[in-house]
Amino acid sequence: MIADTDDYSHAVITALVGAIAWALTAWIPLFGPVIALIVWIAVINWRYPGGWLQAVLIGLVAWISALVILFVLNGFLGLGIGAFGVPGV
Repeated sequence: MIADTDDYSHAVITALVGAIAWALTAWIPLFGPVIALIVWIAVINWRYPGGWLQAVLIGLVAWISALVILFVLNGFLGLGIGAFGVPGV
């Protein structure tokens, strides 16, 4: 949507690398979540053209999409699914 690419496999690999990067940094005391967010956006910036602003926008759209999906799965279907880094519904 933001990067103007239609390659779903590219997005899946980016999500996998981003999740690994998040997991490797989020555990750091005090600053872990902030470092993890920066690293996650850096992975998006590395994988997609457009620079840091576009990477932040892609990350924001991905985070909001996860929030909406979790809301539907938990709020309407009552599945009790969560995602690290996304607030529970």
